[in-house]
Amino acid sequence: MIDANVATKPAPALIPALGAMTWLQALVALALFAPGVVAPRANIELWQLSMFSSAVFAVGMAASFWGGSMIARLGSLRVASLCAAAVLISMAFASLGTSVALLAAGLCLGLAFGPETPASAALLGRLATNAQRPFVFSIRQTGNQIGAVLGSLVLPTIAISLTPQWCYAAVGICALGGIVLFEKLRPVYSGLATIPPELGFRARLALAGGDRRIAALALASMPFSAMQLTLNTCFVIFGTRELGLSHVEAGMALAFAQAGGLAGRLGWGYVAMRLGASRLVLVVIGLGMALCAAVLGGFGASLGRPLQFAITALFGLTASGWNGVFLAEIARLAPPDRIGETTGAVLTASYGGLLVAPALV
Repeated sequence: MIDANVATKPAPALIPALGAMTWLQALVALALFAPGVVAPRANIELWQLSMFSSAVFAVGMAASFWGGSMIARLGSLRVASLCAAAVLISMAFASLGTSVALLAAGLCLGLAFGPETPASAALLGRLATNAQRPFVFSIRQTGNQIGAVLGSLVLPTIAISLTPQWCYAAVGICALGGIVLFEKLRPVYSGLATIPPELGFRARLALAGGDRRIAALALASMPFSAMQLTLNTCFVIFGTRELGLSHVEAGMALAFAQAGGLAGRLGWGYVAMRLGASRLVLVVIGLGMALCAAVLGGFGASLGRPLQFAITALFGLTASGWNGVFLAEIARLAPPDRIGETTGAVLTASYGGLLVAPALV
C-alpha cells in the first residue's frame, strides 16, 4: 500500500486513482441523497430524513477519526471497497421502508461517509506533487456534485416509473461496480511501503492540534461545513418564504448554487495551484460565502430574480467550492506518513459543524 506510508519505489499513475476516488465520493453522495430524493414516493417524513442524516454524520465523525488506522493497515483502495460495501448494506436497509430500517441505513452509511475522504487524501496525497494537490483534490471533490446530480436527475425517474426500492437497488448496483473497480486497481497501488506504528487517542488529537496551522484549518472547517450544509438543505425553504420565489424557482436557484459549487471546486483548485497560496484562497472563499449569506439574508427579498440567482450561484461557488483546496492544504501540512490520520482528525471538526448547524439554524 502506498498511502500513509513512505514509498519504496516510484508511485504508479495518478489518473486511475483519482478517477476511482472521485467515483467513491460520488457513490457516497448518491446514497446520501437517495432517501430525500425518493421521499415523496416512499412516504418518508421530514423527521425521518433528519434522523437518517444525523445518524450518517454522527457515525461519520467517529469513523473519520479512527479510520486512519484502517487506511494504514489495509490501504486506501481496500478501505474504498469496504466503504462501497457499507453503501450496499445501507441501501438494503433503506429499501425496507421503515423508520428503524432508515436509521440502520444511516448508521451503515456513516461507516462509508467517515473514512472515504481520509482514504482519498492518503492515496492522492502520496501520488500528487505539492503543486498538483489543490487541483487534484478539487477534482476529487467534484464527486459530491456528480453524485448529487445523478441522484437528482436519475433517481426520481426510477421512483416514478418503477418503485423507490429500485432506486436503492440502482445505488447498490453502483456500489458493486465500485467494489470491482477498487479491487481491480488495488494491486497496482499496494506493496509499496511499510505500516507505521499505531497511534493512540492523544497522538491523533496532536495531529490536528499540535501544528497551529492545521489546528486553525480544523477550526475554520466547522463554520465552512455548517455554511455548506445550510445552503444545500435550507435554501429552498428560505427562498420560498423569504425571497418570494416559487417552489420551482427556488429549486432552480439551488441548481445554480450546485453548478457554482462544481465550478468552484475546479476553479479554486486551479487558482490555488497556479498561485501556490492555498491558505489565501481559503480566506477569500470564506469572505465570499459570508458576504453572499449576508446579502441574501439582509437584502435578498428586494433584489430582482437575476440578482437573486447570480448571488446564489456565487454562494455555491464559495460555500460548496472550498473542500478540495482545504484537503490539499491539510495533505501538504500533514506528516507524509500520516496524511490519512491527520485528515481524519481534522474532518472530525468539520463533521462537528455538520451536526451543530441544523440545530443552530
